[in-house]
Amino acid sequence: MKFLMLLAIAILALIAFRPGFSFKSQKPEDYAKNTPLFDIREALSGKLLSEGMIYGPTGRVTSRFTAEFTGAWDGATGTLAEEFVYDTGTTQSRKWFLTMGEDGHFTATADDIIGVATGRQLGNAVSMRYKIRLPAEAGSHVLDVTDWLYLVENGNILNRSEMRKFGIKVAELIATMRPVK
Repeated sequence: MKFLMLLAIAILALIAFRPGFSFKSQKPEDYAKNTPLFDIREALSGKLLSEGMIYGPTGRVTSRFTAEFTGAWDGATGTLAEEFVYDTGTTQSRKWFLTMGEDGHFTATADDIIGVATGRQLGNAVSMRYKIRLPAEAGSHVLDVTDWLYLVENGNILNRSEMRKFGIKVAELIATMRPVK
């Protein structure tokens, strides 16, 4: 009996900890009818301000940040420069290079992204998946990331990102992004 109970727990753990599990139940199609329509070429253009928190695997806040983003587009290609300042005083810069494809699909690259990020915008939501290498001071770990961004009526963006290693959730980011008028 004990063996069956342990086996059941092990199977449930394997299912629950597979990459992207907690976000797997949602798909861009779930938001297809929602408005306002999220067009990253418009919403991620110009200056944006962001505030957010990163939660560790136990659910406690491990870091807070503010950031300034600057987006620019030329047709189907764009850049998004990000300048982060963490509560520790540490700073981080990242520059995304984005390319729009067909049917709301897009790709993105950045220096700390391994390979190519893939995403899709549909309705009021954007989803993107990629692998990121953390900075050396954070252990240089490679994490699987799933980002969800939601455009709300006032033009602000709500961001929820989940980070996993070996299929186990190790961090979650919650942030707001708002255009500078």
